[in-house]
Amino acid sequence: MKVPLLDLKAQLQPLSDEIHAAVAEVINSTTYIMGPKVEELEQRLAEYCGVKHCIGVSSGTDALLVGLMALEIKPGDIVITTPYSFFASAGVVARLGGTPMLVEIDSLTFNMDPEALRQWFVKNSDKISRVKAIIPVHLFGQAANMDPIMEIARQYGIPVIEDTCQAIGTTYPSKNGTKVVGGIGLMGSLSFFPSKNLGGIGDGGMVTCNDDAFADKVRKLRNHGAHPKYYHSLIGGNFRLDPIQAAVLLVKLPHLNNWHSARRDNAHYYDENLHVPGLAKPNAVYGRQHHIYNQYVVTVPNRRDELRNFLNQNNIGNEVYYPVPFHLQECFQYLGYKQGDFVKSEHGAQHSIALPIYPELTHEMQDQVIAKIVEFYSLAPRP
Repeated sequence: MKVPLLDLKAQLQPLSDEIHAAVAEVINSTTYIMGPKVEELEQRLAEYCGVKHCIGVSSGTDALLVGLMALEIKPGDIVITTPYSFFASAGVVARLGGTPMLVEIDSLTFNMDPEALRQWFVKNSDKISRVKAIIPVHLFGQAANMDPIMEIARQYGIPVIEDTCQAIGTTYPSKNGTKVVGGIGLMGSLSFFPSKNLGGIGDGGMVTCNDDAFADKVRKLRNHGAHPKYYHSLIGGNFRLDPIQAAVLLVKLPHLNNWHSARRDNAHYYDENLHVPGLAKPNAVYGRQHHIYNQYVVTVPNRRDELRNFLNQNNIGNEVYYPVPFHLQECFQYLGYKQGDFVKSEHGAQHSIALPIYPELTHEMQDQVIAKIVEFYSLAPRP
């Protein structure tokens, strides 16, 4: 049995007629830049995420980028994030001339360790005045531990940008009540990359926030800093969300919570049935109900790459998110980090593997995934 890592056709099939009609509506309208579909999606997602403002942009990367532009990040400024994430979390900082400074992850969640963040400020008192933002990543669909992160940020007067690109609808049980990520810090960044829980048919993204002035600035920056047209108070970029993407996402949005539930059910099935000595399954530290399982990432005890080859040979989809932490990326060598500086991030990069978790996955397919992993570790290691 072939089990893909992701099967977008299975999601598309029951929605196909509705999606084609929505795309045709945009085509026939001849409104191809921004327009009512983008505005409707912004309103609907603001309600879904529990925020005052959603601003559609061209990708999750550009959501982070335009947020940093709104904070006026410049050469010499420091933005703190983790070494273990998709490249954009640090790449957008460097793109503006800022310096990405890294703090270690928590090994249970792969998210920013608040104590590591606290220690960074203790050990780098001479750099604190240069820190202009903190970017915690809600990796794989589980919230970072935001209460202590926000306390540290408030202590030093530093804005928090949440990287929520893998976490639309993720909730966090704050001491002040359950919060939806993306509305806890100054802003959040959503991605509609096709593999996300709410995915488009191309790139797309969204900035979420509750600050009126910040939202107004982002709206200007996404459209070359212009308002009204041809009158530029800022130098921005072309970061507009395509209305065809908005139309498709409007079709999909009503199904999102059901897709979250199906992913949780699939995660529960793995949790109950996948048993390999030394294999660590995702730790839903706040409870499974707060996790959206954009990815189901296990940490294997050894022979990770051999396991991947075995799964591939047996038609079992899998992926490594992410094989090289930021501090070991060639383009970031100028930061001066070295192997061993972030051992938890390095361990995750060397031992983690993502298994199929998409909503349409059947238990029969999961049984095949489980059987092949168990089979691999029952075989004698190659000399």
